[in-house]
Amino acid sequence: MGGGITPAVCSLVDRACEYRCADRAGSGSRRQVEWAGGCLWFRAISGAVRDAVAVAVSDQGSGRANVSEGKSNGPGDAFGFGRFPGQYGMLLLSRYPIRVQDVRTFQKLLWQQMPGALLPLDPGTQRGWYTDEDLGVFRLSSKSHWDIPVEVNGSVLHVLASHPTPPAFDGAEDRNGRRNHDEIRLWRDYLTAGADGWIRDDRGVAGGLSADAEFVVLGDLNADPVDGGSVAGAIQQLLNHPRVQSAPAPASAGGEQAAVQQKGINQQHRGSASEDTADFSDRSVGNLRADYVLPSRGLQVQSARVYWPVGGEAAE
Repeated sequence: MGGGITPAVCSLVDRACEYRCADRAGSGSRRQVEWAGGCLWFRAISGAVRDAVAVAVSDQGSGRANVSEGKSNGPGDAFGFGRFPGQYGMLLLSRYPIRVQDVRTFQKLLWQQMPGALLPLDPGTQRGWYTDEDLGVFRLSSKSHWDIPVEVNGSVLHVLASHPTPPAFDGAEDRNGRRNHDEIRLWRDYLTAGADGWIRDDRGVAGGLSADAEFVVLGDLNADPVDGGSVAGAIQQLLNHPRVQSAPAPASAGGEQAAVQQKGINQQHRGSASEDTADFSDRSVGNLRADYVLPSRGLQVQSARVYWPVGGEAAE
């Protein structure tokens, strides 16, 4: 990155990153911390990046066979789709120190543990799409949900990072759309006093985020407010949350230009193309707002933009 773009905290998703734990006998600049949610690896670097957290492995197998694949070790058998460990995983980079001992992960929380979960039904029988055996191991989070406290100028900012499954690649049962909704709902309940009692992190600690904590919800949430295939109201669970500051919405001239030039299904969209962050097929999905940085109320927003250059504009 150049041209003055120096993010303090950066979350990377949808990258084919190899996931490895640091060697316990590694050098003094490399440190490893283990907890129930996996392996935390970070290296202290003098310069742009101080700490890096790499936790979520997207394709840990469920051990349950996918009928279409006829085996139990393919990408469709994983808790989150992936052909190898780390595909579609998550990475957080921070210029500020991370309170490693206070990190919370919610990778192993079961979907059925959520009260009123939108578990899919078989359209033909109206019975559960997943068997009881499936639900006994089926995780809510398709990669992971992280609460990562970052020390910023004497204060603590909780980075609430996740990468919910896209509401696509399923059928009439809408199993991915429903899971996407509930993955977003996890953060809604985590921020809502009285609704967070069911939540347990991977260490077994119960409850959500304290009412006075400052936070930012960060990540590819795979849910457009108006267009696309997400369950109605999925992202509004956060955009309309009383603790979340959802305005101003980041925008770009490039996104608006792309929708006009690419045409296709973009011409049927009702949302503002200037707020789009993702360029999908113009024949089926079109460009959508899928990525979010949502600070808590009380934090001062200095600027909000989507980096999508217009045609001919030099990259910064």
